[in-house]
Amino acid sequence: MSLPFWCVFISALLIYLAKAPVAKAMQAENGHYDNHHPRAQQARLTGFGARALAAHLNSFEAFPLFAAGVLMAHVTQTQGYLVDGLAVTFVIARVLYLLCYWADLHWQRSLVWIIGLLCCLLLMLTPALR
Repeated sequence: MSLPFWCVFISALLIYLAKAPVAKAMQAENGHYDNHHPRAQQARLTGFGARALAAHLNSFEAFPLFAAGVLMAHVTQTQGYLVDGLAVTFVIARVLYLLCYWADLHWQRSLVWIIGLLCCLLLMLTPALR
């Protein structure tokens, strides 16, 4: 499996790893995780819990664009250091994004979000750059 495909796999895992702090915040809120009405409980989260939920949901939003970029490069047989580097940079940006969101580092979070977005867009353009 190619490095960009591994990055897609890791990015998919990050979506679900980002749920762990949300579940922890939900548990801390009332002393229990409400599995009957988890979305209602999530809607009441504040502070760290609300930020963790937003980071988790943003992971769902970022994933399709990245996967599309990797697939566009793959189906056009565009490969090499640029594609690999963009894929790895996206994964690093997403990890940093989660950490910044959880730590309430707002401008740093926005910066790494932009880096991740640019990686996706450039992946989509790599077939035109060959």
